[in-house]
Amino acid sequence: MRNPEATKEMILKQSGILFNTQGYKATSISNITDATGLTKGAIYKHFSNKTELEQQTLAYLSGLISTKLREIIRNEKTAGDKLRAIFSFFETYITKPPLKGGCPLLNAATEADDALPALRKEAHKMLTTLRQSVVHILEKGIEHKQIKADTDTVFYASLIIAGLEGGIMMSKLEGNNDDIVKMTKHLNKQLIEIEI
Repeated sequence: MRNPEATKEMILKQSGILFNTQGYKATSISNITDATGLTKGAIYKHFSNKTELEQQTLAYLSGLISTKLREIIRNEKTAGDKLRAIFSFFETYITKPPLKGGCPLLNAATEADDALPALRKEAHKMLTTLRQSVVHILEKGIEHKQIKADTDTVFYASLIIAGLEGGIMMSKLEGNNDDIVKMTKHLNKQLIEIEI
């Protein structure tokens, strides 16, 4: 007898690989049954439909990335060092992606148009969480006199995320990490401008 929670996690893990490498639209339930060795009925025992599976899979991938990010910034002492650690983490997406297929936020956001509103909603939730995390780091930096008090934290968080995600997209298309390296170099220069 299978453990239902372990089975659900295995479905999410295998679906995550497929969705993140092949795309959400291109991945069928049959692809997922092939990857998991489960029947469609077993998949639908855990998820009411493909839309729910897509949403929960993106939430699962988001959780994996959030955990990795928390691990890399946990031991950093200052807001600046925490942000530099995030820049370094994103810089490795092309050469050593933390998840097969690359950045799940970028992949889902690119695909989540009007035809996939539930996926778009989940991708937006992931973006919001990431933005709030960066804003929090900046606000703590201001509180501890590491970041200039007049720093527009929401603006700077948006700049960081757009720069990192854009750099990943460009590097992925080019097949090398040149653009993401250029972007992290630029973000590091911007960071120096707001540090105390």
